[in-house]
Amino acid sequence: MKMHEARLYEPLDGGKIRCRLCAHTCVIAPGKRGICGVRENHEGRLYTLVYGKLVAANADPIEKKPLFHFQPGSRSFSIATAGCNFRCRFCQNWEISQLPRHDPGALATSGPETTPAQVVEAAAASGCRSISYTYTEPTVFFEFAADTMSLAHSRGLKNVFVTNGYQSPECLEALEGLLDGANVDLKAMSDEFYRHECGAKLAPVLSTLKAMKAMGLWVEVTTLLIPGRNDDPAQLSELAGFIATELGRDVPWHVSAYTPRYEYSRTGPPPTSVETLEQAAEIGRAQGLEFVYLGNVPGHGWENTYCPGCGRLLIERRGFYIISNDLEAGRCPGCHRAIAGVWE
Repeated sequence: MKMHEARLYEPLDGGKIRCRLCAHTCVIAPGKRGICGVRENHEGRLYTLVYGKLVAANADPIEKKPLFHFQPGSRSFSIATAGCNFRCRFCQNWEISQLPRHDPGALATSGPETTPAQVVEAAAASGCRSISYTYTEPTVFFEFAADTMSLAHSRGLKNVFVTNGYQSPECLEALEGLLDGANVDLKAMSDEFYRHECGAKLAPVLSTLKAMKAMGLWVEVTTLLIPGRNDDPAQLSELAGFIATELGRDVPWHVSAYTPRYEYSRTGPPPTSVETLEQAAEIGRAQGLEFVYLGNVPGHGWENTYCPGCGRLLIERRGFYIISNDLEAGRCPGCHRAIAGVWE
């Protein structure tokens, strides 16, 4: 298998390595891989096994990420490699995110060899205004993403992470100046949920969200609402309160409907009801959030953007597509209030 030396790691005694890419900070013995399954210790040096091995490359509406306040109506060239540093039992893209766990040998043939320059050229040729690192977890293909990001900026393209928010401080520092925006999954306001359902911890995600805001990135938050798992009203109130207090009332919160997949396809709860989503949205508004959106329910009124000042309909959506956009240079044409976002 062709390997590319990784970044953000340190050698330890006995040929072991400590990976500094994400909050797991895996200690990896010689010949072994980290939790993500795509970073391997080979003779005391860490290698990424997925550099340039794309399993997906599509020109998507930016709204699919979902990002509703970031160049709305534009298309974002969206790429992924196999692998993830979480093991969410309900993963919606498990066939590619969990591939290294189910079939470690499949990485050798998981995707065609692609260069950062080829990604940028494809993005420009397809009329995209940004590149999104998405579908799986972009942190685990950090080296390829970082090389692509630098070229993307030179061509006037912005860069977006759709992420679980488990980056290390060193990773975030390396992304500064390259990353323009992110949609971060805040899966629950419960460390128990993160440990049992995702194989991770809550605290690093909260730290990443605050760090991204401090870096000046445009941030939106998504919560996949799972009946009986993370939809307790008190917990949702705490989650929405964290966004409002620590990130800002103008940070969009996407509350999305779940459908049973991966391990949950056998043992999980039924799909999320619209009523449950609407209750969560009302909780978000009660906590002071100005922009709360429902996901995976095309045609619902909570997909639209309204002015927090005068209530005017500003952006009407159906699913991933814009029906109308009445913003004028990022402002409401009625009361002239500035609407937070990246509009250019």
